[in-house]
Parts: sequence; C-alpha cells; structure tokens
Amino acid sequence: MQAAIIKSKKKERGGAMNGLPAEMETALADAGCGRGAVETAQRLLAAGQTKELIRFLRLCRCDLMDELHERQRRVDRMDFLIRKTEKTITTKE
Repeated sequence: MQAAIIKSKKKERGGAMNGLPAEMETALADAGCGRGAVETAQRLLAAGQTKELIRFLRLCRCDLMDELHERQRRVDRMDFLIRKTEKTITTKE
C-alpha cells in the first residue's frame, strides 16, 4: 500500500519524488522503508555523500535481515508445535 501511495505521488509531481531516481525511490518503498529513510537517502544523494548513502542502505538492509531472522524463528517455533501436535495425535491412535 505504501508503494502505491509513493507511486501516485510521483505521478502527481511528474517524476521522482525529492530528487531521488525513481528506481531507487521505488526500491526503497518496495523494501518497506518509511518516509524518513527515503528522505535520508535523498539528502545523502543530493549532498554527493555516496559512501554515506551506501552505509545507510546497508544499515537498512541489516534491519530487514533482523526482521527476516525474527520471522524465521517464529516459523520454526510454529513448525515445532505442528510436529509436536502431530506426534501427540499419532501416539493416541
């Protein structure tokens, strides 16, 4: 939904929002980055701080990986509960 909002705002302004290349803006939105992250990326790009932009994008990536690992732990726990419940059912039969 957030990506759709950003895309519609781009159309209203006739191009990339805040001077970010449209591809980068869309990629940030698709990755789930909020308005603040888009603005930070725009500021770093506009200032020509390419190394800092790369560092910032890597930090965003690390946050996404942390979220991914947390969700994987939840899935693993659910798998455990399913196996345990299936085992309980088969031992009762």
